[in-house]
Amino acid sequence: MRILLIEDDNDLGSAVRDHMVAGGHAVDWAKDLSDARDHAAVARYELTLLDIHLPDGNGIDYLRELIKRLDSTPVIILTARDLISDRIDGLNAGADDYLVKPFDLGELSARIHAVARRNGHFPEPLLSVGTLSIQAAERRLSRDGQEVYLTGREWAVLDCLLRQPGAVVSKGKIEDALYSFNSEFESNTVEVYVSRLRKKIGGDRIATVRGSGYRLVVR
Repeated sequence: MRILLIEDDNDLGSAVRDHMVAGGHAVDWAKDLSDARDHAAVARYELTLLDIHLPDGNGIDYLRELIKRLDSTPVIILTARDLISDRIDGLNAGADDYLVKPFDLGELSARIHAVARRNGHFPEPLLSVGTLSIQAAERRLSRDGQEVYLTGREWAVLDCLLRQPGAVVSKGKIEDALYSFNSEFESNTVEVYVSRLRKKIGGDRIATVRGSGYRLVVR
């Protein structure tokens, strides 16, 4: 999943970014609203993590901009403002969730999964695909009853395919889920991760649709 993080605190921003990347997400980090608008103008995000107090404005105003232009990207507010009235204001402005600093990174991950599922960006918590049993939120997968370990980026590829089981997912869409701005990657990176994933979940479980992309075989 590609995430836009809008946070001006270097320590917190680094911790959140690194945690999300380790979980297989692509994260673009904007430290003010100007950078956030620039990122959003050229990339499509599946989730925004939004601070309220930013150097060049109020995050709530940015949230209202999204609502005004009918941008349906889910938003989780990350803020030190912990009054009930602040939470109400944030949720009424259109936020999907509200998390008060300091917070546990594990809780942030759980809330991201919950919001993403509600918005159709993640598969259901427990899925069975052939001999595979997949618990997406917990990042657990078993094949023929045996647990299989996937890296963060292997999960990112699998998540893309699970969102549209049986449908073709383009190589470009998978690249967007794997890499943020300024990331360096080879032209065959997607092929490499698909190959690794096939070895772990079964070679016939992911079909290549030449010239179009890949699809998860669900029969």
